[in-house]
Amino acid sequence: MNEFSVMAQLGILVARPGALIAGAPAFGGAFAPAPVRMGLAIVVAILLVPAVPTAVITSPASLVLVVAREMAIGALLALSLRAIIAGAELGGHLTGSQLMLSYGSVVDPQGGVRNNLVAALYGNLALLTFLAMNGHHMLLRTLAASYEALPIGISGIGPTLGATVVQLLGTIFVLGARLAAPIVVVMLLVEVGTALMARVAPSLNLLAVAPPIRVAVGLIAMAAMVPFVPPIIRAASSTLGDLALRAAGAFR
Repeated sequence: MNEFSVMAQLGILVARPGALIAGAPAFGGAFAPAPVRMGLAIVVAILLVPAVPTAVITSPASLVLVVAREMAIGALLALSLRAIIAGAELGGHLTGSQLMLSYGSVVDPQGGVRNNLVAALYGNLALLTFLAMNGHHMLLRTLAASYEALPIGISGIGPTLGATVVQLLGTIFVLGARLAAPIVVVMLLVEVGTALMARVAPSLNLLAVAPPIRVAVGLIAMAAMVPFVPPIIRAASSTLGDLALRAAGAFR
C-alpha cells in the first residue's frame, strides 16, 4: 500500500464522522472549538479502523466521489439530531411571540445567533434531554451501524432522498407546533377574555391592562408546559432518527 492509499483511507474514514460531529448538537455547536471537533472526528475515525472495511481507491477522482458520499451520509445523520434542536427553537419562537418576548433576545451558544429567551430555553432543554437520554451514545452507535448498512464505496442517489428530506424538515414544524400549541390556545382564550372585558367595561383602558395580563398568564402557562417538553423531544427523536436513516439509505 503506497502513501497515497494510506492517506486516502484516513481521509475517507474521517469524512463521515467529521460531517456527523460538525452538524450534531453539542458537538457541532458554535461554542465547540473547531480543533476539538476535528480532533474528536479523527479519534472516532481511528477507533473505527478495525471494524470498517477499507475501500479500494484507484484514482483521485474516485477518492473525491467516495469522500463526497461519506460526507453526505454523515450530514444526513446529523440533520436528524439538528432537527430536534431546530424544532424546539421554532416552538420557542412561536411561544415567545405570543408572550410578547420577541424583542428580548440573547446570543444562543448553540448556533451563535440571537434567539428570543423562550427559543433559547426550549433549545437548551432539547439539548439537555438529548444528553440525558444518552443521545451521544446513540450517536456513536448509529455511526458504527451505518457502516454495516452503507459500506464505504461509490454509489448512486436513490429517488427517495428528496421526499425523505422533505418529511424530515416537515417534522421540525410539527415538533414546533406541538410545543407552542398549548400556549397559543391559552393566549387565544386571553384575547377572547380581554375582548369581552372591553365590551363589558368600555371605560377600562385595555392598552394598559391587557399586556401585563397576557405576560402573566403566558408565563404561568409556559411554566406548566416546560415539564412536558422533554417527553415531546424524546418522542420526536425516534421519528427523526428513522427518517435520517431512510435519507442516508438513498446512497446505497
